[in-house]
Amino acid sequence: MKKVNYFLAALLGLSIQFASAQVKKGSVLIKNATVLTVTNGTLENSDVLVQDGIIKKVGQNLSAPSGVQTIDATGKYVMPGIIDAHSHLGLDVVNEASSPIVAEVRMKDVVNPYSIGIYRALAGGVTISHAMHGSANVIGGQNATLKHRYGSTDPAEIIMQDAPRTIKFALGENPTRVHGRGNGIQPRTRMGVEAVLRNGFNEAIQYKKAWGEYTTASSQKNSTALPPVHNERLQVLSDIIDGKIIIHCHSYRADEIYMLINVARDFGITKLVFQHTNEGFKVAPEIAEYTMGASVFADWWAYKMEVYYSTAYNAAILTANGAITSINSDDAELIRHLYHEAAKTQRYGGMTDDQALSMITINPAKQLGIADKVGSIEEGKQADLVIFEGHPLSSYTVPQMTFVDGVKYFDIKEDANDQRLRVSATEMVEPIMIFEGHDSRCMQDTESLFETTEALFNLNH
Repeated sequence: MKKVNYFLAALLGLSIQFASAQVKKGSVLIKNATVLTVTNGTLENSDVLVQDGIIKKVGQNLSAPSGVQTIDATGKYVMPGIIDAHSHLGLDVVNEASSPIVAEVRMKDVVNPYSIGIYRALAGGVTISHAMHGSANVIGGQNATLKHRYGSTDPAEIIMQDAPRTIKFALGENPTRVHGRGNGIQPRTRMGVEAVLRNGFNEAIQYKKAWGEYTTASSQKNSTALPPVHNERLQVLSDIIDGKIIIHCHSYRADEIYMLINVARDFGITKLVFQHTNEGFKVAPEIAEYTMGASVFADWWAYKMEVYYSTAYNAAILTANGAITSINSDDAELIRHLYHEAAKTQRYGGMTDDQALSMITINPAKQLGIADKVGSIEEGKQADLVIFEGHPLSSYTVPQMTFVDGVKYFDIKEDANDQRLRVSATEMVEPIMIFEGHDSRCMQDTESLFETTEALFNLNH
């Protein structure tokens, strides 16, 4: 029996090593570029040496080791790979809208590494995206941080395995519309959203207490204590309270943003990022003091009433108050233009080049808990890089090459016109978009829960 166990253990070890070996790591020397490090200024006529997926050296007159490709980037710009802190890229379904709390579901289980949207994002210089659950639930599912290793044979390879766990929350109209109006259950109002949060966390505290009591009792001699029934939903909520999971919360109105800050403070939760945050400028000091910042749109609003009160100066005001601020897309098309979205902060707020670029690199990296690995060009960090023809904040710039872990996944001159690796049976070559307001993607798969109720309401009124 022991021999069988040893054999299985050895086999398992081999399989783990094999799986980790599948993630490709590249080596390359990029020479004579203007290097936008983001965190250490701009380096003129400089080189970036990448070995085995890691930035080994940044400087001038570097030489390529034997067998390492050299790319002459004279007249071009190199910046860190762009990071989108709010995306639904590579996901077929985004909402498990069956309950106000569905913390047990995980987006990483439904990622499609062959989604052509991933390649299109690479063409826009985006190397990492935060594949989020939708906004139908007060406490939604667990998100997945994706490394854009397009076409990986193992779906697990596209997951950034060394990124912290994150989860989606949502305030306001979306959860009240789906559950209150659609299902006739709490929350139907904004008050109900807060009640769902507090009740959920209090239940998780009781769950933790029960397990703590069992652990203590079972350690006693001749103990007959029975463990509590495992509840994955409550376990995840317990992990949030314990600081093991970062909350990313869909939010618009300042009153609700401040409400969640107070709820988090009451339960000792500090790992909190606000998404969209259109009225964040009203509570910018509080966001800066109590949270990990805000991920916002550059100038996208007024697609429904609760997001009507907004300003294009939002990102600049948040930054001026010390809040970590990022610019996101929440859209499969806009994700290709995040460098343009960042540039808007220079028009609306006078951000410097480094400040603007930070909003699509190091700041979202901080909000995802991966700033020690990516988000800037520094020796020892993972080699996610983009080469631009022209400054990335210019409206005329065009990405030329995109690297993930030192491997080139996009080349504007060498790639075929059609880069699809597999043809989807459900997606058109050029999707037909029926625009029903921006939130159509975040609220995908929820229409059936409230359309009938809405039709009956209109019929009777």
